[in-house]
Amino acid sequence: MTRLLVECTHVFKHPAVNSGIQRVVRNVIKQLPASAEGIECMPVVVISGQLYRVLRLAPFDTPFWNTLETLGERLERLAHRFWQWHQRRDAQCVSKLARRLLYVGYRLTQFAAFGLPIRLIRRINRRQLLKRCSPLQHQPGDQMVLLDSSWHSDFFAHVEQLKRDGVGVIAVIYDLIPLTHPQFYDTRLVEVFNEWFDWITRTADGYMAISATVRDQVRDELQRRIGAGQADKRWFDFFHLGSELDLHNDTATVEPRLKDLFATPEAVFLMVSTIEPRKNHAYLLDAFECAWAAGSTARLCIAGRVGWKCDALLARVRNHAELNRRLFMFNDLSDTSLEYAYAQASALVFPSFVEGFGLPLVEAMQRGLPAMGSDIAVFREIGGDFMAYFDLQDPQSLADLIETYQHTGQFPAVCDVADWRWIGWREASEQLVTRALQNVLQPPRVQARPHANCS
Repeated sequence: MTRLLVECTHVFKHPAVNSGIQRVVRNVIKQLPASAEGIECMPVVVISGQLYRVLRLAPFDTPFWNTLETLGERLERLAHRFWQWHQRRDAQCVSKLARRLLYVGYRLTQFAAFGLPIRLIRRINRRQLLKRCSPLQHQPGDQMVLLDSSWHSDFFAHVEQLKRDGVGVIAVIYDLIPLTHPQFYDTRLVEVFNEWFDWITRTADGYMAISATVRDQVRDELQRRIGAGQADKRWFDFFHLGSELDLHNDTATVEPRLKDLFATPEAVFLMVSTIEPRKNHAYLLDAFECAWAAGSTARLCIAGRVGWKCDALLARVRNHAELNRRLFMFNDLSDTSLEYAYAQASALVFPSFVEGFGLPLVEAMQRGLPAMGSDIAVFREIGGDFMAYFDLQDPQSLADLIETYQHTGQFPAVCDVADWRWIGWREASEQLVTRALQNVLQPPRVQARPHANCS
């Protein structure tokens, strides 16, 4: 093997996005070791069919060039979707004439609507691009780790060529939720993710998940799709995520409304996540309404950007009788304000239906904030006996935990969160590259499922 190439294309192109996967990619790249197991490690991107070594992940403060780059990216995404549409239609054609006409129409449209504008924008942007990255020549034996959300990317054909040239491909899998729980997403995202996973199934040599729970799900899904014999030719492993909020700034100002929320003595329970159906905010409101009906003075603080399929939930919050009394919502908190909320809250509450990891849990618990979460496998993997768990079928079970904690002052978990320890982003990045390289350099081995306990 020659080098480990850690791909971060989507974050490179969209640095302002700060949701879960983007935070992971940014922090892993920031802490990427120069070498591991004697192998050089470097961040890379694939742009316009060219491999580049990343020199600077964050963009320069150049509004005009950044806007032009964004326009080019949008055109490229549309061109990629048009190509996918053509591939599906081509597969449905039974006549050679129909396929030929479809191809000619596709090529003409692709050239006029996308090809010329994209080439012009690329030429204009190239000088700016080369300030942030430099062209890189791949070598046989290189291993490319697809760390970023590559289902958004248009480099499938280029990665396939790299593979034909002797480059290994390792896929990082955050979760399979669009496949296992498609009801939580828009139809188009489910289609895109499923097409991407089909491609990853054919292309990747190994899979690094972000938890043992997801690793097992990935192995099962590959066995279902391609059979146990083919799945056994791949390797499966996992690494865990870090906990620091990398955009935290000690000199930045905390949101004034947030400070006001924590200025009074009543307990504040914090929920941190994008607002979307999978996160189960409706259950959270049901549970706190039960608690409030029983006389609880606890307050609920919902922090997270507005996502998708959440209009009914947002209307419920905005029309709630307790809004800005015992119910508060913040949709654009900075890392500095979020750090303050973690430090001031009484507990984190996380009622998600399904997760690949649960980053807010480790962010909270690593700061000494106890957490109450859904009784799901991946939360047990991360929190073990240090968390309190509630039944997703019964909002009263969470209300009871809230009442117990307020009444006794004792958090209802077996172990004290003060004794809980977790890795940081430096260790997470090292874990990713070390385990990936070990699997490439030696025969696959079975990775045990971790479980946090008091011992």
